[in-house]
Amino acid sequence: MEKACVVVGAGDATGGAVARRFAREGFTACVARRDAAKLGPLVDSIASEKQKAVPFALDARREEQVIDFFARVEREVGPVEVCVFNVGGNIRFPIVETTWQKYFKSWEQCAGAGFLVGREAARAMLPRGRGTILFTGATASVRGGAGFAAFAGGKHALRALAQSMARELGPKGIHVAHVVVDGMIDTAATRARLEDAEARAREEAILHPDHVAESYWHLHAQPRSAWTHELDLRPWVERW
Repeated sequence: MEKACVVVGAGDATGGAVARRFAREGFTACVARRDAAKLGPLVDSIASEKQKAVPFALDARREEQVIDFFARVEREVGPVEVCVFNVGGNIRFPIVETTWQKYFKSWEQCAGAGFLVGREAARAMLPRGRGTILFTGATASVRGGAGFAAFAGGKHALRALAQSMARELGPKGIHVAHVVVDGMIDTAATRARLEDAEARAREEAILHPDHVAESYWHLHAQPRSAWTHELDLRPWVERW
């Protein structure tokens, strides 16, 4: 049986970079997103480095799917040693244009899904008395902003979940940490929105996914005598 690193929300940026980083350390990257077909390039890139990745289709808002997903990983791959919850849910609307459907969908993606994934990871890890659960937060986790009532509500709730889990599970050997990713992530979509000159000027002012992933690995590798619960990551020029 292989040791498994679960990444829920394994997209083309942070989630994919985290999966690749842990795969380099000998983990089988169990990568999940709603459309498993979109995981092909990530799985291929990990395989090209002679490491292991297994794709899964998962809607993390659906309890029965999350329960089945963790059971499959434990049964077919190996013990879940690391779980990374990296689902987004960012929307921007003026408050008077924010419908209940929009608000609830953002909360459901950020907090509801985070609860389901975090709970099932804990259920898998507790009998072994070890494991790492990492939640990806955002600027909205600690500061609401105009137009971001729904997103901030969901991310604030996810942060509260991470705090509660850390206090409950830390004494039982499970490291729970929340990562505040404060700034733009370096993706093709981000660069497409920037003028060439601005992009060059901001070369080190955008969070690179590989650099973010390095911090996730650091959190997992920390000795339990000095665990970090919350880590802020932002470019050096970011205002906060």
